[in-house]
Order: sequence, then structure tokens, then C-alpha cells
Amino acid sequence: MVVVVRLACLSASSMFNKIRNVFVHKLDASFADHKFNHHVKKSMSTLKVEWRKDPKLDLAIEKDKRYKLCARVVKEVLNEPGQVIPLRYLEKRRERMRLNVHITTFLNQNPGLFDVYFNRIKPKSEHVRFLRVSDRLRNFLEEEKRIYRENEPLIVSKLCKLLMMSKNKVISADKLLHVKREFGFPNDFLVNLIPKYPQYFRLIGCPGEEKSFLELVSWGPEFAKSVIEQRAEEETKLTGISVRPNFTVKLPPGFFLNKEMREWTRDWIELDYISPYEDVSHLDQSSREMEKRTIGVFHELLSLSLYKRIPVPILSKFCDEYRFSNAFSSAFTRHSGIFYLSLKGGIKTAMLREAYKNDELIDRDPLLEIKDKFVQLLEEGWQQRAEELRLRGEQIQKDMQSLAVKAGE
Repeated sequence: MVVVVRLACLSASSMFNKIRNVFVHKLDASFADHKFNHHVKKSMSTLKVEWRKDPKLDLAIEKDKRYKLCARVVKEVLNEPGQVIPLRYLEKRRERMRLNVHITTFLNQNPGLFDVYFNRIKPKSEHVRFLRVSDRLRNFLEEEKRIYRENEPLIVSKLCKLLMMSKNKVISADKLLHVKREFGFPNDFLVNLIPKYPQYFRLIGCPGEEKSFLELVSWGPEFAKSVIEQRAEEETKLTGISVRPNFTVKLPPGFFLNKEMREWTRDWIELDYISPYEDVSHLDQSSREMEKRTIGVFHELLSLSLYKRIPVPILSKFCDEYRFSNAFSSAFTRHSGIFYLSLKGGIKTAMLREAYKNDELIDRDPLLEIKDKFVQLLEEGWQQRAEELRLRGEQIQKDMQSLAVKAGE
């Protein structure tokens, strides 16, 4: 049974007590029948929650493996001068691309991505096989540019939000380049997009250099509202009742918390929500309030990401900018009703539970249209290969029948 607990606070004191009683009743039904404890002061570092596998959320990661593998190979070729490369050079990079088959096998399995032709590496050398971008892949790249153009305001909004949540409103340009795929930024966003918005951004130094940073020029109030705050506002308008921002807790089936953790969680969830865009320099790093704010930052970062999930090693690069503790990943297990920590592929990945229904995203980021177009390109190639294999099989069968007839004559 999945229990969804949504906290709401009504403006009238009598209605607040009524809603609070409903919350306590639902939480008790999920966790067990224990009295609510307003005075739990346990340090969060002493609280342990057992990790539990969620096969459906793991499947969401598993389904993208083939697509991401093809994307890595395409990226490798696109980064080459002239977007061409000798096939044998690409073969040597298999380990870096995490490709467990030979390049020729990959090309046979995924037709339509590249054209194979012969050319010389050096003027007097022998002809060898080269790869170049196919017409179908080039058409996709044009579609990708169109989607980026149409969603430019969304990309600007994401960049502003990332900077506004950071400690000094500045982030290393190299770190932003490292997370561009997580948030859906185009490859050239620092060079071609940032200069178009001097009212928001200032690029210090040159991208690729050690001391290169993206700085927020001015605070944008229109961006300083988290997904949780927006949701509370929408519910207030819909119901006519003042709704307090708070997390949606979605407990996985069969999940169990011990008594100490139940009490801590219920006490913690009653704390006021702290926006990830608020100044929290006055808060103690080990306080429950700081934990509340940190969970808010994680929630907002995952909400801004394309797949509502981010690998923990990538998040760890931003410990200083977002005031994460060294052991920040334990928060994903401690708050298992909000997050899921997947271990799929040997990499810890933080996932936002409320963003998924089984293994499917509920609200898809508009920039995921790029992935859809690329998958469509891949599927056309896979269908082409299946048809070629079918025709080849039919021809072999006909040849064998002809041989059998001749042998019987």
C-alpha cells in the first residue's frame, strides 16, 4: 500500500487543527499507532534507515541504457573535426564510451546514425574506413537546435534558479558544463546563450579555464519560487483555503520505519518549509531547520533536472555552492518517502519519488522532446535492420528449398 501524505495548513486556527489531526491520523495509519511527539531532538546523524530496493524506479534507469549508449557514440563523432573519424580510432575509445561490443557490431545494430566511407588518414597512406554523420542524424541535429530555441526561456530560468540557490550566487563554469545533460542545457550555452542575457548573467573568465565562473547579475523574483511553493499556491487557488508549502511523502510498499525514526520524521515534517531561495547563512549546519532547507534544495534540483534524477557523484561537486555536508547522500535514504537512492549500474542516483508513476515520468520536461526525436531515429534504424534480417532469412530459406529440389532431381 502506498500512502501519500500531503500537509496543508488552513488560515483559520480551527481549520488548521482539523487538518493537522487528519495528517496525524494518516501518518499513524502508515507508520503505526504511536503518540505524536513534539519534542524529538535526536541528532539526525544518529538516525538510520534501512535502504530498500525499488524495482520500478530502477527500471526507469535501466530503460535508458541503450539510448544513452548510442548518444555517447554520437557525441564522440560530433566532437571530431569535421565530424568524421577513422573507424579504427573510434574502436580504440570503446572503453571510454563504455561500449562492450566492437564498433562494427554497434553500427550493424544501430543503422542510420553514420555513413561508412573510405579515405586516407595521411596523403600517401592506404584507404581505411571512416565514419561521418548520416543525413538522418543531421536532420535530427537540426530538430535539436529548433527545440533548444523554442525552450530558451526555460533554459534561462533553470540557470537563474541554479545560481539563486547557490551560496554566493556564482557557480564554476566547468561544473555547469559537467551537468548540462542533467538539466538539458545545449553544448554551447556558455558561448551562445549567456551573452544574450546580460541582465541575468555575467561570465567571468573563459570556459575551460580553471578560474571561469557564471555569476548572477540581478535577482529575479519571478524565478525565486520553488516547485513546492508553486504547488501550494495552485492548491490554494483551487480550494480557496490557504495551503502551507510542504513535501509530498510517498512511502513505498512494505516500507517500515522504527519508532525513533517515525517520531523524528513526524516532528521534522511539522517544521515550516524553508525555500531553497532563502538566505540561510544564519542557520546551524547541523540543525533540523538546515536539514529541512537542504531537502528543499535537493527537491528543487531534482525537479529542475530532465529526468527528475541526478547521480550522487554529480551532486557531490556542488557541496560548497549549496552547503551540502560531506555525508549528504544519507539524506536520500533518511527521507525515503521523498527520494529513492538507486544503485543501478553501480552508481548511486537520487530520484524524486513523486515525479514517477511506476517507471514512467508523470510530468515530462519539454526538453525531453530531444530524446524522443533521437529515440525515433534509433527505432527507424532498428526497424530497418529487423526488415533486412527478415528478408535475408526468407532468401536463405528459398535458397535451401531450391537446393533441396535440385538434390531430389
